[in-house]
Amino acid sequence: MSNLVQKYHQFQACVCHYVKHLDGIPPLLFRLILFFPLYEAGARKFANFSSTSDWFASLGMPLPDVMTFLAASAEMVGGIFILIGFATRWAAIPLIITMLVAALAVHWDNGWYAIAQSSDPEVAERLKMGRSILQEHGNYSWLTEKGSFAILQNGIEFAATYFAMLASLFFTGGGRYFSVDYWLRKVFAKPQ
Repeated sequence: MSNLVQKYHQFQACVCHYVKHLDGIPPLLFRLILFFPLYEAGARKFANFSSTSDWFASLGMPLPDVMTFLAASAEMVGGIFILIGFATRWAAIPLIITMLVAALAVHWDNGWYAIAQSSDPEVAERLKMGRSILQEHGNYSWLTEKGSFAILQNGIEFAATYFAMLASLFFTGGGRYFSVDYWLRKVFAKPQ
């Protein structure tokens, strides 16, 4: 039995030796996934600065103009930094705070799901009624050619998911091979 355990540990060590060179792929995937919603949210806040500031004020946030600027800047600039893997840990910090504020101030009262679940009988009834109205009074095939009709629940699901991904990037950094941080560390590392 101990011989089998020893062979297992040797195999595991061999696999780990080669797989470690791929450990930059998960942070890269997180960075790619995060960039698009972060950048878009920031760009939308800047494009609609006044209405976003008014909305922040309606949520009871202090200094809504400042908060709008900070949130939009964190999302756009932080999104770009996250994408290229530059100052990844530093860029993650204001974005983590932004996700916490979004989850607690905007989405918390709406539960978990971002999209209402059609398995809920009340949601299913509303979807049925919505489809009926759209089919009767609209061009239903055009309205749904890019996706199914859905009801937005606006829960914390996306904010929590982005928070978890950003927290992972905060602790791991941008990753091996595919981030600016990795190459800067290689170039400027002090010799041992």
